[in-house]
Amino acid sequence: MNIKKLATILGVQEFEVLEAVKKLQEKLQDRGIVLMRKDDFITLVTSPVSSEFTKVIIGEEFNTGLTKVALETLAIVVYKGPISRTDIDYIRGVNSSFVLRNLLVRGLVERVAVNQACSCQYKPTFKLLQYLGILNMEDLPEYKNFDKKIDDFIKEQKNDNHAE
Repeated sequence: MNIKKLATILGVQEFEVLEAVKKLQEKLQDRGIVLMRKDDFITLVTSPVSSEFTKVIIGEEFNTGLTKVALETLAIVVYKGPISRTDIDYIRGVNSSFVLRNLLVRGLVERVAVNQACSCQYKPTFKLLQYLGILNMEDLPEYKNFDKKIDDFIKEQKNDNHAE
């Protein structure tokens, strides 16, 4: 649920919701359920320590293997999201429409409207992060290094294109 919406429903200020979220996160430590926050959204999810049980329960959607193309695209969305399809295409060097649709259908990524001109971006779903056992994006392996490497790659590509 969106923090702003939760504050409105409860009739309190956003900072009060954030304080309550922090307290709830502390109380849920070492439990089967944890409170996960991503951007301005929060949700209750299965604890990463319970991930083996979670994999059995919700793993069916993930059991059919993802192709290398799908994994590559998913990695870009997870590490760089929210990110536009155009930027994904630029990083990969090919059209990513089909693979993004496949990831959407599987519930691994979601579209986020950026503006009224129907521009959208893609980001990982809570379901995917829960499956991976990720509570914060910073928990991803090499999160900061990957972000920098992608940015450096894009700059290098743009410089090469301008040099030609």
